[in-house]
Amino acid sequence: MTLNLTKPICFFDIESTGLSVVSDRIVQLAIIKYYPGDKAPEELNQLINPGIPISQEAMEVHGITPKMLANKPTFQQVAQKIYDFIGEADLAGYNSNRFDVPMLMEEFARVGMEFSIQKRRLIDVQRIFYKMEPRTLKAALKFYCQKDFKNAHDALADVQATIDVFMGQLKKYESKDFQLDDGTVIPTPIRNDIQAIHDFTNDLNYADATQKFKYNKDGVIVFNFGKQAGLPVGETLSKDRNFYNWILNKEFTSQVKQIVKHEVKEYEKNQKR
Repeated sequence: MTLNLTKPICFFDIESTGLSVVSDRIVQLAIIKYYPGDKAPEELNQLINPGIPISQEAMEVHGITPKMLANKPTFQQVAQKIYDFIGEADLAGYNSNRFDVPMLMEEFARVGMEFSIQKRRLIDVQRIFYKMEPRTLKAALKFYCQKDFKNAHDALADVQATIDVFMGQLKKYESKDFQLDDGTVIPTPIRNDIQAIHDFTNDLNYADATQKFKYNKDGVIVFNFGKQAGLPVGETLSKDRNFYNWILNKEFTSQVKQIVKHEVKEYEKNQKR
């Protein structure tokens, strides 16, 4: 099946030193980039020296050891190459909205590069799977593609398995409707349409992966934590610069900090009109 694309899309997977998107680091990043039209997909597969210890739990999962990374480049040394390879593409992966996307944003932020997702569509293949057939990636590959997963937790193998599952999902659900708990029917949400899948699989109530912000009934981004819960982010932080600076200097994700800067800027711009 040929993907119906209006812009490039990068399927990607990260192996890391641990599970914290804020404090852990990338040790392997693999990307397969698809283009509209007949252009062949391109691959990028990069081992990265994280500069910090790899947890034993992580090594047991992906098998990447400090010795394997001793002579590999740091993220700072390959950041521009990765940034240029992705370009303005949409992003897709397996559990990518909760882990891979925010971790990649953090790595770019550490080296002084802003990697924005505001104009990108995000396809989390796991969310299709969990909504339609809740299981694991290995089971998904077997269920949709009748394939055994022989090389799990190698980033490039995981990316290829994710692509295979995604293609299988498009075939399986191309004529299947989805019924919500209240009886509402969404007609054929899983179809060869990146925007439709983005809308179906993303929780549009939240503005960031860590769910610090959400949208209110008017579509305004508001706080989802603390005594400011429910208050508009832009207005609140524009009037309380101590709180604004506190967020920018604490261990919030770079995605949260991007939203904070954008919302304050937009609020203050609107006040001048």
